Order: sequence, then C-alpha cells, then structure tokens
Amino acid sequence: MVLAIAICLAPLPAHAQLDFFVELHVPTPPTPVKGDGKTQLAYELHVTNFNQAEAMIEKVEVLGDSGNDTPLSQTEGNDLSGRLARPGAPRDIPDRRRIGGGLRAVVFMWLTVDADRKVPETLRHRLTFTTGADSNKTERRLEGALIRVRSGAPLVIGPPLRGGEWLAGNGPGNISGHRRALVPIGGRACIAQRFAIDWVQLREDGKTWAGDQLKNASYRAYGAEVLSVADATVASIKDGIPENIPGPASRTVPITLETVGGNYVVLDLGNERFAFYAHLQPGSIRVKPGDRVRRGQVLGLLGNSGNSTEPHLHFHVGDSNSPLGSEGLPYVLEAFEVQGKGWGWKPTGANPTVEKRRMEIPLQNAVVRFPGAN
Repeated sequence: MVLAIAICLAPLPAHAQLDFFVELHVPTPPTPVKGDGKTQLAYELHVTNFNQAEAMIEKVEVLGDSGNDTPLSQTEGNDLSGRLARPGAPRDIPDRRRIGGGLRAVVFMWLTVDADRKVPETLRHRLTFTTGADSNKTERRLEGALIRVRSGAPLVIGPPLRGGEWLAGNGPGNISGHRRALVPIGGRACIAQRFAIDWVQLREDGKTWAGDQLKNASYRAYGAEVLSVADATVASIKDGIPENIPGPASRTVPITLETVGGNYVVLDLGNERFAFYAHLQPGSIRVKPGDRVRRGQVLGLLGNSGNSTEPHLHFHVGDSNSPLGSEGLPYVLEAFEVQGKGWGWKPTGANPTVEKRRMEIPLQNAVVRFPGAN
C-alpha cells in the first residue's frame, strides 16, 4: 500500500511539518490608506485547523519584506483574543484562541505605519500554536500567508455632507462594529463595511438630539442634505421604507437583505467602486437609476430607515453594487478638519482648535467639519 500525501503543487519548505496541518489565508490583501497622519493597513487573516485535534493560537506576528525577522507587529494573550472572531461558534465560548479540528478563526489585522516609515511591499505571518493537554503541551510555529500589499493610491472623494460636528460613529478602526461585520452573501463571505462610517451630528452639549428623544426631528442630523462624493452614475436606489422611532430595538419593518439599508442610493464611481448611502428619508431621494450626477449634487435627505437606531448617514465604498455582498474599499477625503474625538465631544472656547486634513480617511469617532454650511 502506497500512502499518497497531496497537499499542494508547490515544493514544500524545508521546515514544513507533515503532522500539523493549518491553513493561513488572507482573502483580501490591504490597500494602504492614510488616517490620523499615518498609514493604515486593514485586512483579515483566516486560520483553518485541518487537524483532528484542537490547536491553540498563542501568538500572531507580522513580518515585513526585508530579511529581518523582527516583527512589524505581534499580538498574544487577551489582545489576540480580542482580535479574533469564530464564525458560527457560540458568542460565549471560553477562549476564542482555541480552534477545534475542522474549524476556523478570523484574526482582524490592523497595522499602523508611522509617517516617517516605509510601507512594506509584502507581509508575512508567523503564528505560534500549542497542542495537547496542559500537562503535555507541544509548541508549533507556522509561517505563511505571504501577501503583496496593494499598490496605488486609494479612491479620492468629496464630502458626503456639509458643515461640522459630524462624528464618525463606528468608523474605521479595529474594534469598530463595521470592521467585524463578516457576512456571507451568495456563497461569498466578505466585509462590505470594512471602512464604513455612521455619520451622526453632535450638538453643543455633546448629544445628538435636543427635546423629545423619540422624535426623529429632535436629532440635529435629521434632514441634512446628502451629497454625491464624485461625478458618478446612479446604480440603484431603494425608497418607500418608513422611518423608525429612535431607539435600540424600534424597527418599522423586519430587517432583511432588502431592508437593512432602509432607503438608499448606490453610486457607480467607475473601476468597480460603488458608494453606498443608507437610512435616507422616504420620498426624499432625488435621483433614479441611470442618472448622471455631479460631485456635490444632493441625492436625498438624511433619515432613520432600515437597521438604524437614530437619524444618521451610513456611508461606505465597496467593489460591487451590493450593500453587503461586496468587499469594502478604503477611500480618502480631499479635505476636512478634525474638531475633536468621541461621543459626547463638546467644542471648547470661541475658537476651538482644529486639525486640517488632506487625502485622509476619518478614523473611528473623529469629529470632523466638511466644507460648506450645515
């Protein structure tokens, strides 16, 4: 009897281990994007255990494209556990680092490169595992998932709104809810909202509303004009979904793939890039599919429809005309000002300090001002 071991067509590395089978895979290599004055690289590392026995991820290291084995970043312990998702597993599993036989973990990677450092052209990954019971642990190290960082500048867009005190809720960042929204649609698991932002507008007291919290009109953002971020073609729209009463669980319609974005507009920006504007007011959309729009043109009014807790604009860019069935792409705004950061932020003094930003993406919970009046 001949034992055939067919693992891959490429030659096996000299250090390959034929008694420990784990796949390391990066489905979507990162595109560098500037945020907060530094270069940000966001991507996901999928770790699949092809062994029958459980494997414990102890450490994840990212290595650059030089011959230096000094890690660009490393994570372990509770920090590693916080970066992990376990698709299909119960939310209350004791330790997400433990991967049973035939199961998968997703590590949400986020590298920040200082302005004075060169962005690596390639990334390698070195993982340390342990197997076996506590009394008889065996350590395994595996290097793989060599990826090339995507070259070229990200998409440059104009502002989706006017004026200031706009907070980038759930904006780009490794702990953002949008960042972790890995959703299988049509047989493809992707993160359409990888760089999505929920734009809410703060008042002078740091709140988003004044008066009756259960009325949409009490929210400062409600009714704001939503703007085209580029010269584009309207790819699709959804209208006629009634608005919610503000609150964590008040939805006027069941949330499905058809209703999750509420009333929305999708713009085809060209080169397989699509801008998604969600949660608009019913009856406010001023465009139809096939229309050519200009940058700065009003598309509709900000509202509270679909899967929304209060009036806000959900905005992201993806690689296909599907609100959730696409891969989220980075983009940069031509110009904006950072006024502050965080929910509850309040302006200080008559002339609060602002930071002018160009060709950057606002990061999670930044409070920004766009060109133009409110």
